[in-house]
Amino acid sequence: MTNAGTTVTADLPTPAVRLPRRRGIELTLIVVAVLLSVYGYCAVGLAKNGTVPPGAAGYGAGLGVLALLAHIAVRLRAPYADPLLLPIGVLLNGLGLVLIYRLDLETPGDRAAPTQLVWSTLGVTLFIVVVVALRDHRVLQRYAYVCVAAALVLLTLPVLFPAVNGARIWIRIAGFSIQPGEFAKVLLAVFFAAYLAANRNALAYAGRRVWRLQLPTGRVLGPIVAIWLLSVGVLVMERDLGTSLLFFGLFVTLLYVATGRTGWIAVGLLLAALGAVAVGRLEPHVHSRVQDWLHPFASIDAGQGPNQLAQSLFAFAAGGMLGTGLGLGHSILIGFAAKSDFILATAGEELGLAGLSAIFILYGLLVERGYRAGLALRDPFGRLLAVGLASIVALQVFVIAGGVTGLIPLTGMAMPFLAQGGSSVVTNWAIVALLIRLSDSSRRQYDIEVAA
Repeated sequence: MTNAGTTVTADLPTPAVRLPRRRGIELTLIVVAVLLSVYGYCAVGLAKNGTVPPGAAGYGAGLGVLALLAHIAVRLRAPYADPLLLPIGVLLNGLGLVLIYRLDLETPGDRAAPTQLVWSTLGVTLFIVVVVALRDHRVLQRYAYVCVAAALVLLTLPVLFPAVNGARIWIRIAGFSIQPGEFAKVLLAVFFAAYLAANRNALAYAGRRVWRLQLPTGRVLGPIVAIWLLSVGVLVMERDLGTSLLFFGLFVTLLYVATGRTGWIAVGLLLAALGAVAVGRLEPHVHSRVQDWLHPFASIDAGQGPNQLAQSLFAFAAGGMLGTGLGLGHSILIGFAAKSDFILATAGEELGLAGLSAIFILYGLLVERGYRAGLALRDPFGRLLAVGLASIVALQVFVIAGGVTGLIPLTGMAMPFLAQGGSSVVTNWAIVALLIRLSDSSRRQYDIEVAA
């Protein structure tokens, strides 16, 4: 309006800004991840043989093509996804291949790097399939009971096969082996997230209050507790204590996130302590690991030489702050588990505390980005699924790193992306793919509102 020759205009609302897609940042980080992996591969060859390995170009090209195909899938189908998730997966997978190749040089008759590269290719292929085919993560909620049925079948199958290193966690047929529990953990995460999302109000507000904990009714809590007990019982029977601990931690974490009741954390810690004491005393295989943890140098005192845990501690000590350098360590002395359970000892010895800290930071970023995607999502199922998948990675890293450094007893799990294990690397790529999809949905919902 006008007043005394002056024009006054109403304040217009500030136009909302749409979020950037940041795919260029992702591509740049992927290139850096591939170059770092190739540099590590060349460094191992120079340290061991004085020349660049003849397969360095092929290794770099193969890893680069896989990473580029994954990036194209994300660019086309999940353009709003977090730009850090895929580069972190590429770098960890590339570093794992370098460490396994480095240990292969000490065991010419047992080369695991070529097989691990094949499994990595299958993992990236599954990543692309999930990103392209799964357009909406909420579709998984419809198949919650299918997922839990498939998970229980996968967990039960190893019972029919002979034990390996004291545990029945493998299926071996004609020289081919897989670890079904790796796939089951993702399926159980989907089921837990779907069930808790559908019953979160009843879990949080119904039932009887005991002290400061709101106990849900048996009708609501019973089915999910029964599924959890059944899965953990099968794993204990198979002596797969690492996965049992992982499932327990996943269950308690999602129950806490769904209800917001901190009392579940206290109950979970109490039950975990009681279960650990009981299994540690009654199960001979676990009891021996507890004794090795309590007395890591007992075999040396007895004149039998260092055991695996003692060799691992020696490797970390030899690494110091900056490490001995790739290819210049002696962690192969750990024995048959040097490429699997104890591969973190190789990283600690040859990359030192600085390199080991960088690896843990990468895992921390991967978990943090998963939690961030969950916090941004508005549907309860997506929020719980993102937290569950990120917690799987966090719990695995804690359990494995704690075992090889002597913080907790060994449990026999594979370090995500780093350790030898086809089932593990394929499953972890599936987890990254689901987190990509969830992070895309969390940022896409904001841009939809802006466009509206």
